[in-house]
Order: sequence, then structure tokens, then C-alpha cells
Amino acid sequence: MKVIIAKTAGFCFGVKRAVDIAFEMARKKQKGIFTLGPIIHNPQLIEDLRGKGIAPIEDINTAGIKAIIIRTHGIPLQLMDKISAAGYKIIDATCPFVKKAQHYAKLLKEEGYQVIILGDREHPEVQGLMSYAGKNAVVVDGTGPLPKIKRNVGIVVQTTQPIEALKKLFGKVIEQAKDVKVYNTICNSTALRLKETEEMAKGVDTILVVGGKNSANTTQLARLCRALAVPTHHIETADEIVPEWFRGVKRVGITAGASTPDWIIKDVVKRVSASAACPGRRGKRT
Repeated sequence: MKVIIAKTAGFCFGVKRAVDIAFEMARKKQKGIFTLGPIIHNPQLIEDLRGKGIAPIEDINTAGIKAIIIRTHGIPLQLMDKISAAGYKIIDATCPFVKKAQHYAKLLKEEGYQVIILGDREHPEVQGLMSYAGKNAVVVDGTGPLPKIKRNVGIVVQTTQPIEALKKLFGKVIEQAKDVKVYNTICNSTALRLKETEEMAKGVDTILVVGGKNSANTTQLARLCRALAVPTHHIETADEIVPEWFRGVKRVGITAGASTPDWIIKDVVKRVSASAACPGRRGKRT
């Protein structure tokens, strides 16, 4: 059985930067450093950081805080102001591409445009964008009808959205608005990962998508593969692999989300190879 691994699998630039910042702080072994929420959407890495002394918190009033690391997805502007007012040291690990989206949302608001944000309203990146976009901002996921909008609108996009979603949204917007300004804030890494995964899926018998179940871009990869009618398994770790998945399989593809550590991908590749050699042995389900 041939195993094909996507070149784009694993950490993107923004995630690697945030993780490097967090582990560098951990190496200093200073007390009172926390991440505000999970720094990335990968439970295994979060636990690794916790073991090294840097745990995620949700409440900035938690006892013992001296410094707060801002997660790669960014946080709402009002929350950043509260952290600053509380006197905590801020270590900003927000992805530079997310920062750019925040900048454009603020710019559109200041120029008098109603801001439309394409993305998942519950995602922390989008919640941060909303705080920069102003009270008239609307969030759409691209699947339903467009709400009534103003004549002058500006569009920004959650960095992990597919370009096809932006194209569809633009088509809907120009039916209502007269003045439309679009900032394509989709991360190039996301687009390349989706494109490579789509090409891979067309040439394999089954595909494993590795990454956090709460990761938007990893879930998007799995959704894409299933839409192409390829047997798809979204897993977080190698322990979830079932050898029977590979019965009769000649080519298996492995891709991974932007927040998936390299060591997890290597473990998956190793387990897939072992499962191919012993297809009768069942793996652990989680």
C-alpha cells in the first residue's frame, strides 16, 4: 500500500509562530503565564503546553496572572483593552493574517461601509473581527440567503474560508449593494492546502484528515474530501486508526489541518504503515 502525505499538511506560518512563542515562554519557566483560550485548536498540543506550565484560561480575573498570551485567532478589541487596563503583560501571538483582517474590518468601518464578515459566527477569529467591524456588521456563512444590507458594503473573510465561498457571497452582495469593497483576507496557506487535498483525494482509495475536531480548517478539509466521495476519516491521533479501513486499499492519502503538530502526523503515518502490514488487528477507538 502506498501512503501519500500532503506537502501542506501541518502547521501554517501563523500557527507555527504562535506555538514557538508559547514554548519559548514555557522554556523560561516563569510563573503566571497563561494563554487566553486555547492558543490553537489542537487538544494534544494544549496539554503539552499545560504540562510545561502554560495553561489556557477563559477568565482574565483568574488568580495568579502575570502575563497573557493572545491566541493565534486573536481576541475582541474590548477584551484586549480590559487585559491592558488590568495591568497584565500582553504577549500577542495573533496570526499576522488575522491581524490584517482586523485592520481591514476597522478600515471599512471608518470609511463608512457596512462590514460583512464571511465566516463562522462562533469561531473566535470571527468574534474578534466583529469587534473591529462596528455595530452594523453582519456575519454570514455563505450557505443561507443574504440578509438585507446597505448600499455601501465592505467584505472581509475569516482567514480559513475557501475562495469559492467568497465568490458566491460577492455574487449575492452585488444584487443588493451599489458600492462594494472586498478585501480577500483568506490565508494563502488555507487555499493551497485545500487545493492539494482536492488533487490528492482524486487519486487515492481512502484519505485520513488529521487534526483537532474543533479545528475549522481541519473540518473543512474533511468536508471537502467527503464531498468528493472519497472514504474519509477525520482523526486527532494515531490511536483512532482502525486497520480495517485499509482492506483492499492500494493508495491512502494523509492530510492535516494548520494546527496539527508534525509529531502527530508522523505517528499517523507510522500507524497506517503498521496497519497495512497487519490488517486483521483492530486499532483503539476514541
